[in-house]
Amino acid sequence: MKTLLIIVVGAGLTCPLLAQEDSLSTEARQAWNRTKNFVVAAANKMPEEHYSYKPAPESQSFGDLVAHTANSALGACSGYMGERKRGGVDGSSSKADLVAALESAAAECDGAYRSLTDAKATEMVQGRRRTRSRLGTLYGNTIHIEHEYAQMAVHMRANGLVPPSSEGR
Repeated sequence: MKTLLIIVVGAGLTCPLLAQEDSLSTEARQAWNRTKNFVVAAANKMPEEHYSYKPAPESQSFGDLVAHTANSALGACSGYMGERKRGGVDGSSSKADLVAALESAAAECDGAYRSLTDAKATEMVQGRRRTRSRLGTLYGNTIHIEHEYAQMAVHMRANGLVPPSSEGR
């Protein structure tokens, strides 16, 4: 009986350790998925007539933010995968083209985040400006896109819309 208790307790202690395999890459994917979902939802929710809205003359328009987000994410994630792609939209593109570019960039990033494992997290890859770890490259992308989403949320609030991250509150 004592041996059975030791085996059961030992198995109970090791199962959480096994479940945490690739915890860094899993957390990176979870953060990306949350951020990606908010950005894409914001781009879809903002009416096209507000895509040219700027909270101040020197600010980017909502369309500029969506274009920058799509182009930046595409560049970062395709570079992570070994072939830096350049996005071709700008803030004056139609809402449909901007949303399509954003969704395409998000799909590119989904592939990059899926390929990340904890074992590969510290491998170095060449970024646009410098060499970074794989994990650092993808976390940097998520943080940058979260920054862009925060600006999108301000544009939405100024136009009487609730940002996706605040819906249901």
